[in-house]
Amino acid sequence: MRALLLALQVLGVSQAMAQETAFSRLVARFSEAGGFFDSDNLVSNETSYLHVLGAFDSLGVRGGAYVGVGPEQSFSYIARIKPEIAFLVDIRRDNLLLHLLFKAMFERSRNRMEFLGLLYGRRAPDDLAMWTDLPLGDLLVRLDETPYDSMLHGRQHTQLMARVTEYGVPLTEEDRQTLRRFHDEFASMGLDIRFSSRGRPYRFNYPTARQLYLQTDLEGHAGSYLASEDGFRVVRELERRDRVIPVVGDLAGPSAIKSIGEYLVETARKVSVYYVSNVEMYLFRQGGFPRFVENTRALPAGSNSVMVRSYFGRGGMHSQAVPGHLSVQLLQTFRSFLETTAQPDSLTYWDFVNLGHIDLRSPSRPAAALVPQRPN
Repeated sequence: MRALLLALQVLGVSQAMAQETAFSRLVARFSEAGGFFDSDNLVSNETSYLHVLGAFDSLGVRGGAYVGVGPEQSFSYIARIKPEIAFLVDIRRDNLLLHLLFKAMFERSRNRMEFLGLLYGRRAPDDLAMWTDLPLGDLLVRLDETPYDSMLHGRQHTQLMARVTEYGVPLTEEDRQTLRRFHDEFASMGLDIRFSSRGRPYRFNYPTARQLYLQTDLEGHAGSYLASEDGFRVVRELERRDRVIPVVGDLAGPSAIKSIGEYLVETARKVSVYYVSNVEMYLFRQGGFPRFVENTRALPAGSNSVMVRSYFGRGGMHSQAVPGHLSVQLLQTFRSFLETTAQPDSLTYWDFVNLGHIDLRSPSRPAAALVPQRPN
């Protein structure tokens, strides 16, 4: 043990951070070596992300295990399906770090208003309990009207990091600096924070956090995890019970997804939702799609298990596109995915995103019955 602590100190990890916990053992069990993506990905850029919620309800997608990528978008899916456990997988270690900070915020927050104050460096109202059941719009107006408090933000960040340390996930000094940078960006930008990437032009038509929180499903109903106190509590209780596990992993990588599949088999659980965003587009480009298919086959699935993906149309319009949205949310059963990808090397990405998907407005029939427009 002494040799291990010495080695961790050489790597810049403090002795206090090296205390293993049941939570940190799960994180370590599923994680693999990290990779690179050209964005910090602090918030989503998928304005259509809630369009699948009605289909979740119609198809009886509920409970089980949730597996998904990215930042806070997964919280809204978790709030709706109420899984027993969730795995948040991303190729970037920085995403794991961000979710550790989110975990500390959820644990500490008595309601949505306090959570938003912690995230954005704003002082919570003195009458905090009075805000518990107010509409989300009222909470966001209150946040907008409250000035950023740099001293308060600094104190809160220190307190949150003390809790993050207790999770037992080894952190280097660089990790701590990264978390401070991320938290500072939320606090300084406020609800105007939006997705940005390195090496690509800044897109002002990407949604702000405010816009993402206020998005609706296809019926016009609010569906963000912050839309109601009940949804927020679903995520908070899973976080408090260490049932939201951040994982460093490539969806086409050597071990992360397969390890999650092995654990779910061991614990007699099946995947309810596998959210992959538009990762498959990159895997097609890089030649990793067949490995992704192989890994997906390792996840135990049932008759109601579904995959959620995002499509960003460039040069063509998808049949399920909704006017006014940059992205299209696509829903597919696991069975359909396995049938469609029986020969993954024979597929193009365009064909793939137009085969076997569920019509979100009529979940009982496949969207493949619609005629897609092939891009020029």
